[in-house]
Amino acid sequence: MSSASRLKSFRKLLAHARQILELDIGFRLWDGSTVPDSLDPGAFTIRLADEGLIAALLRAPNPETLLNLWVSRRIDFENGDMFGLVARRPKVRTREIRKQLSKFLLFNTLRKFLFVDKGGPWPLSDQPDEKPSDGDAEENQKNISYHYDVSNAFYQLFLDEQMVYTCGYCTDWDNDIDQLQRDKLEMICRKLRLKSGEKMLDIGFGWGSLALYAAANYGVHVTGVSLSREQVDFARGKAEAMGLSDRVHFELLDYAKVEGQFDKISSIGMHEHIGIDNYPTYYATVHSVLKPGGMYLHHAITRPAKKDAKTFRKKNKEFALLTKYIFPGGELDHIGNTVTMLEQHGFEVHDVENWREHYQRTCRLWHDRLLANYDAAVAEVGEVKTRLWLVYLGGCSIAFERNTVRLYQTVTTKVQRGPAGLPPTRADLYR
Repeated sequence: MSSASRLKSFRKLLAHARQILELDIGFRLWDGSTVPDSLDPGAFTIRLADEGLIAALLRAPNPETLLNLWVSRRIDFENGDMFGLVARRPKVRTREIRKQLSKFLLFNTLRKFLFVDKGGPWPLSDQPDEKPSDGDAEENQKNISYHYDVSNAFYQLFLDEQMVYTCGYCTDWDNDIDQLQRDKLEMICRKLRLKSGEKMLDIGFGWGSLALYAAANYGVHVTGVSLSREQVDFARGKAEAMGLSDRVHFELLDYAKVEGQFDKISSIGMHEHIGIDNYPTYYATVHSVLKPGGMYLHHAITRPAKKDAKTFRKKNKEFALLTKYIFPGGELDHIGNTVTMLEQHGFEVHDVENWREHYQRTCRLWHDRLLANYDAAVAEVGEVKTRLWLVYLGGCSIAFERNTVRLYQTVTTKVQRGPAGLPPTRADLYR
């Protein structure tokens, strides 16, 4: 079977599919031709670099194959991004597609690619499947380093001016990333009701933004712990530059080894790395280092609950790819279990606030900023890593929009008899 014959059949199948799916999408094929022939130069277009990718998808039609093709640019977009693709998804019902699709054309075309070499490269194919964290400090550090020690310069290309790598807070949906993160830091400090002179622990402090903001604006003394060497070095340098080294102390330390007593504790986007089996150790640790009546703010991504725990712990293929290539060892809780675990470990829950749509907006801004700095990102970490992060950030934004993942902030105090010491209303949060 000649390559020309395969190309001709595939062009005919694409044209047929575009018609019945009512697709507002063009295709540019490996010989430079387009479907349709009269494709507008400014049209949203999917570029297919070689016929081997058709063979690859035919043999292994799964998200991992598609991800390999994407990061190696064998599949790419022209005049748009993944959000443009989602916006143009077929509006025709699946039942109608089955009725109208020519089965003969489909199978006659695809059979011609069965023995075509799938080509390459396959940059992700040699990475072993990951497993949930077993709580070992050395494994935890390895997993954290994999994600966060990519390059500080790389993260600076898409994060805000303060290097905040967690969900922003939209006081207005159109605010930019810098405003979202300033408002988030302020809201966390208000929810914790920080007071000058208090001792605060920030578990998984990122690049130190919350700890430094709290110290500078609320006069607290902060200890931050992290397992990312690059983040520790960055945060220490920033604390010194801001003249806050006497009030903020950053340590390369596993959360389970924290000692001391603190008035307030924050955990902002760190819980996702712990692993479900290690939750009891985590909550017991937080409880042990929190002073009686002290406040703990828990900020974490969750998934919706399932009918039982066994079903909940099964990962779909997309989430499995996320943990394999982006967040090794990571698992997500559901908010019902979060509240249960908090109560079981001696915390009184006062507020649970869903920031799902705030994270949708945050991830979209991160994606767009990384895309705008594409060339600089490739120069810093390579094209595979850049494209991997683009699909991760864009995919997360879409997942939050579709309500398949959520983000909750949960405000708690360590259980004690008598008043919790909070204001009678939440008015102070929005002054």
